Amino acid sequence: MGNLHEKRKFTVKDYLKFIIPSVLGVLLLMFPLKVEGQTTILVALFASTLTGLLEPILPAIILIVIAISGIMAVVYRFFKPNFIEKNEFLKSLFNVSDFWILARVVGVILAFLVYFQIGPEYIWSDDTGGLILYDLILGLFSIFLFAGLILPFLTNFGLLEFIGAMITPVMRPVFKLPGRSAIDCIASWVGDGTIGVVITNKQYEEGYYNTKEASVIATTFSAVSITFCLVVLDQVGLIHLFGPYYLAVSLAGVIAAIIMPRIPPLSRKKDDYFTGDKKDLGEDIPKGFTTVSWGTHLAINRAEANMDIKKFVTNGIATVLDMWIGVMPVIMAFGTIALIIAEATPIFVWLGKPFIPLLNLLRVPYAVEASKTMVVGFADMFLPSVIGSTIPNEMTRFVVAAVSVTQLVYLSEVGAVILGSRIPVSLVELFIIFIERTLITLPIVTIIAHIIF
Repeated sequence: MGNLHEKRKFTVKDYLKFIIPSVLGVLLLMFPLKVEGQTTILVALFASTLTGLLEPILPAIILIVIAISGIMAVVYRFFKPNFIEKNEFLKSLFNVSDFWILARVVGVILAFLVYFQIGPEYIWSDDTGGLILYDLILGLFSIFLFAGLILPFLTNFGLLEFIGAMITPVMRPVFKLPGRSAIDCIASWVGDGTIGVVITNKQYEEGYYNTKEASVIATTFSAVSITFCLVVLDQVGLIHLFGPYYLAVSLAGVIAAIIMPRIPPLSRKKDDYFTGDKKDLGEDIPKGFTTVSWGTHLAINRAEANMDIKKFVTNGIATVLDMWIGVMPVIMAFGTIALIIAEATPIFVWLGKPFIPLLNLLRVPYAVEASKTMVVGFADMFLPSVIGSTIPNEMTRFVVAAVSVTQLVYLSEVGAVILGSRIPVSLVELFIIFIERTLITLPIVTIIAHIIF
């Protein structure tokens, strides 16, 4: 393998090392297909099939994984057993800060209460803990499994390098991000927001993104999948307006992605790297190369460095375990608590009250009813459309459905995955980002709604 900046003559075999795994990754993780009238991607199809097959025993498996996560973190903190101390990977799983030990322990307790239906019903009902354990985590367990094993096809064989070289001229000035981050966004958009966060976290851990870039990508580019947009729109009875709705969501999302990195808290994130040093992203094209030839050169070099199958498999398994052990208890804890607050207290209604004057100013009908949906999405993205579905005005339901999708960082899924990842975004920062996204996207969505209705 020659010098990274030295022009090489590539053979067909060299090209195939980059093309075959990358195409496989795109087909599995990003290529939309129709199954029984539903748009999905292969990895989600695999995940839902496995979830279906294991459904009777999957909640028990998840309970065991969450219990191991919390118990072993506590055991390591107090006893530092040798088998963890001497194993770098196990140490990375269980050596977490006090805050995350507490989050895991809360996750373990809630998982037990929900699974055995112990305690007050508001903890384990189908609208709170039951929704998180039996609906959300049930699906994520399988998604994490397949995404973790399949992700390396997308990230390790040069596709990110190739795309990055092509679109850095757009991504850098507009979004202040490396070109390769577009892949994270596309994977979220056609697949699942959590897949985007998993990719971003992996790139951050490996030194391809700095803290600021990883924080921006996770909170701004982990777009909601097309499939979920259809579900939300169906809930508010406006499925016939999918075209203009998706246009409104995309436009508002792009404008938010341009503004968000330029304002706090994201603008204040440091430019340091998780590994301590930056990987060369190959964004500066050397003399003698075109954009395409430089992208190809980088891609093939990357593919050649990752041809070890054993390493490929072990890295995949490590990613899966990292997501299961590190993220699932956190989703259980934050997701359940957020839904209990949303269902059993008027806190989100109070938090929505300041939006009433803004909604009146934007001439949104039923402003008081709409205000109740503005902040509740922080708990779960589906709640605004459930609450908003009873509003007797199509335009208002359109605004509620579109805003809920552009808010992105809801705690029952993407937000909890971000909190459970290595990307340093705190709960308070997530809430501020959520409010900022709401304030940016609400006027854009409302203007489009006034044009449509």
